[in-house]
Amino acid sequence: MSSEKVPNPIATTAANTKTTPPPHGVEFVKGVNGLDKVVLRDPRGSLAEVYLYGGHVTSWKNDQGEELLFVSNKAIFKPPKAIRGGIPICFPQFSNLGSLDAHGFARNRFWSIDPDPSPFPTNTSNKVFVDLILKPTEEDIKTWPHSYEFRLRVALGPGGDLMLTSRIRNTNSDGKPFTFTFAYHTYFSVSDISEVRVEGLETLDYLDNMQNRKRCTEQGDAITFESEVDKIYLSTPTKIAILDHEKKRTFVIRKDGLPDAVVWNPWDKKAKAMADFGDDEYKHMLCVEAAAIERPITLKPGEEWRGRQELSAVPSSYCSGQLDPRKVLQGS
Repeated sequence: MSSEKVPNPIATTAANTKTTPPPHGVEFVKGVNGLDKVVLRDPRGSLAEVYLYGGHVTSWKNDQGEELLFVSNKAIFKPPKAIRGGIPICFPQFSNLGSLDAHGFARNRFWSIDPDPSPFPTNTSNKVFVDLILKPTEEDIKTWPHSYEFRLRVALGPGGDLMLTSRIRNTNSDGKPFTFTFAYHTYFSVSDISEVRVEGLETLDYLDNMQNRKRCTEQGDAITFESEVDKIYLSTPTKIAILDHEKKRTFVIRKDGLPDAVVWNPWDKKAKAMADFGDDEYKHMLCVEAAAIERPITLKPGEEWRGRQELSAVPSSYCSGQLDPRKVLQGS
């Protein structure tokens, strides 16, 4: 869909600011290449940025101003190319598991501000948030002939946590169900990939994309990184921790409705092969993605699916020279 056909929801909102100003902590601005962007600011200092192109979170900063997400310095903020980094949304297809282009089309479409969001089942007090909506274009229907409404809420909690809640409803009028796979393709910023480990996926089965999605079982140790990794972990816990030894920081991923988890780092050879990714940037990023892949979601007309991820960054404590995430994983 060409950009000139897309109404500018921020301009529309801006035109009405005299009567309907944006909520406190929400700002509508222009981002890279003039693309519309929403900035969320928590009173304590944390921040998130969301591009309407892709419904794409590109920045999440703590109250010290430290960037917690990775976006490539070579990212191309120009449709129809997806933005490299942040949190791309993979819908209605993860990777090449289907007939659509890799990762589907949601990350390549212009979303709108949802002017009348239906109530979310979560308590929104003390949160700064924006509601976006995506509906099918004529182009989409040619390749994926279904009618849907995809509502996305991006929220900052009072402690700086970043929450993404997706609700997808089948609005087909022909009585037909549809099926999809999904992922929050989150790129975390890390100090040095060789100093990072992931806890919470030990002993689980995974599909190894480096071996034609061969089904394997993870060993009992935390996951560390010495080469390219591309795995889909199955039936994963609702909480996963990423420990960054050098920064003494632990990312905690809490998820609901998303049973799988993808772990990906392209390493050096694949990094050099990507035009929108720096040759050495693989050292400073790690994707851990809350996903629904192994068992695709099927919705009948009128049915709605909900998938949520909450990200937090907490200081890591040292114990005998080792980071100890167990308090994080076992805590609330």
